[in-house]
Amino acid sequence: MNFIITKKNLLPALQDVVGVVERRPSLPILSNLLLNLSPEGIRLAATDMEVELVTTIAGEFEQAGDITLPARKLFDICRALPDEADLSFSIESGRAAIVSGKSRFTLATLPAQEFPQIELLDVDAKFTIQQGVFKSLLGKTAFAMAQQDVRYYLNGLLLEAQQDKLRAVATDGHRLAMCDVDVALSVDEIKQLIVPRKGVLELTRLLQDSETEVHVQMSRNHIRVDLGKLVFTSKLIDGKFPDYTRVVPEQGETPVLVKQSALRQGLSRASILSNDKYRGVRISLEKDKLRALVHNQEQEEAEEEIDVEYTGDAMEVGFNVSYLLDAVSIIQTEALMITISTPKSGCLLLPDDGTDCRYVVMPLLL
Repeated sequence: MNFIITKKNLLPALQDVVGVVERRPSLPILSNLLLNLSPEGIRLAATDMEVELVTTIAGEFEQAGDITLPARKLFDICRALPDEADLSFSIESGRAAIVSGKSRFTLATLPAQEFPQIELLDVDAKFTIQQGVFKSLLGKTAFAMAQQDVRYYLNGLLLEAQQDKLRAVATDGHRLAMCDVDVALSVDEIKQLIVPRKGVLELTRLLQDSETEVHVQMSRNHIRVDLGKLVFTSKLIDGKFPDYTRVVPEQGETPVLVKQSALRQGLSRASILSNDKYRGVRISLEKDKLRALVHNQEQEEAEEEIDVEYTGDAMEVGFNVSYLLDAVSIIQTEALMITISTPKSGCLLLPDDGTDCRYVVMPLLL
């Protein structure tokens, strides 16, 4: 099997798929990418058995065939060649010779039939959504996902398909992020699926801030997002997501209205002296005033006073300052609203522009 392709056509395709290839995979074949050559173009596929990325390079080729090549080595070779380089591939007897100008490389190959591919069966729901909207939805919630939690179903993000609505929810048991967007979606009943952490991060990387639509398919075991020349597929976490509605407080009658920048900067300054392990901050509320108080094991203290609009009862409650900062920072509106009903209830943070996003931070005993 022989073919020639330019660097400017091959490199962007490799950049799209190589990120999913693990550096120390469980199987040798997972170090490779699958290359399907046909007269109409080249199809490249990479997978780690959890996430699969497939892209196509349009072109006219005289031959057809399948082969796998070491993904990262091919990517590094292509990237190192001059911008206007042509790459000539010659595959024979389990070896791939790559010639470009005066450069020559020989790579080991593995049989294409050993390469695992994900089949999408029994699609339960499908819809189209703008890339920018989908990327924003994931970006506003993914930060609250757990990392390597024994409760494996928290190591991912819940996508909930409702009638004409898509909801994303993430929680690590200490904080929660939830956002809704309107989509043309028709389902007989609410469908929930949990996308693993790696899949969420990879999909967020691939999506663009544009109005171009992507096609999403949901099945019992997989989610597939067709971005045009690139197709993302991820296995799902097999588990039941906790009933998140039980921990989302209702908006209180006397919320705190505060400027986002003032609160973010105040918490950032106070956090400098927080305990490295517990990251605790005591929030004190009284009429039109919020104070953030921090101390550490060296008996050092920090206090920040922030002007707010608040008419409720005075109270004091502790939180993890890092969790508060994550939620405040993800809210990009000029002001935000905070509801703390009791010292033992979760803190509810809302953007003040009517966006359907809610953030909850559970209290910390200090």
